[in-house]
Amino acid sequence: MSDLPDHAALRAHMGTISPMAVRKVLPALDRHCRAFIALSPFLVLATSDVDGRSDASPRGDPPGFVQVLDERTLLLPDRPGNNRVDSFANILGAPGVGLIFFVPGIDETLRVNGTARLLTNSDALAGSSIAGKAPRTGLVITVQEVFFHCAKALRRARLWDPATQVERSTFPSLGRILAEQTQAFSAEDAERRIEDSYRTKIY
Repeated sequence: MSDLPDHAALRAHMGTISPMAVRKVLPALDRHCRAFIALSPFLVLATSDVDGRSDASPRGDPPGFVQVLDERTLLLPDRPGNNRVDSFANILGAPGVGLIFFVPGIDETLRVNGTARLLTNSDALAGSSIAGKAPRTGLVITVQEVFFHCAKALRRARLWDPATQVERSTFPSLGRILAEQTQAFSAEDAERRIEDSYRTKIY
């Protein structure tokens, strides 16, 4: 059981919400939101299923890969992956989504909450083609609220500071991790498969 059993207890524990935090929430995308999305090469998509099991999925492409169709609508293209389709399966049962957009070098982020539906219409997805390949699937997201999130989290993390980057050789490769976790194939075979996927199946 939670230490804070209801909203009243939560508010009493946390204190009064900042007036700026209340007023900054918008019902649609203004010019600043559109400009930030146009600069963003990366976002995290949050979904949950009908039983409340949650998932967060990274999505990335060249800056501006998420299309702003109008002030209340976004198009998020899907790219080749592992076909787990966790996000899509969740959305079929519970369409609520949350997105957080990142722009390298900018510590503020943009949060978008709304609902999503799956899109498979090839004509509608053609505009999201990269390297001559159109996505087979996308998400049409209806914006319900949008707001900029302050820089405190990214500044605490020093996310964009080159001095905080981890030397890749200090952490095992994904192939070695999966080989150990699954016991299904050798590290060398796993690494070969992963590198082949990175080389041939990005788009």
